[in-house]
Amino acid sequence: MSKSNAFETDMLELYFNGTTHANLADNAGTSPATNLTVALHTADPGEAGNQSTNEISYTGYARVDVARTSGGWTITGDSVSPNANIVFGEKTGGANATATHFSVGTGTSNYMMYSGTITPNISVVDGVVPTLTTASTIQED
Repeated sequence: MSKSNAFETDMLELYFNGTTHANLADNAGTSPATNLTVALHTADPGEAGNQSTNEISYTGYARVDVARTSGGWTITGDSVSPNANIVFGEKTGGANATATHFSVGTGTSNYMMYSGTITPNISVVDGVVPTLTTASTIQED
């Protein structure tokens, strides 16, 4: 069974922008998240995984927080994209790797909401600054 297009948009707006979904859900918890955390992975973390599953590791790497607002994320119909490039730390040491996937979560207990493929993959060697562009999209459906 699929979700309606309107519900997909409302759901993405609730989770990524903190926008109330009238008469159904709101963002009025005691301490709602103000950022979503983006991580890089060397393989698909899978639906059973979390943000630490296959997470890339190199000197200079850290997950990046993106504001959970319309200033941080753009919702268009059933897809969401960052409003600005998501820039990770420069690789200054450690093993070379290839970032093939990214994930979005809450930054708490490695909780992962979404993951997706990076196309093209990012070869992470010394001097590289991995970047997810505004074309990086999460699609509902």
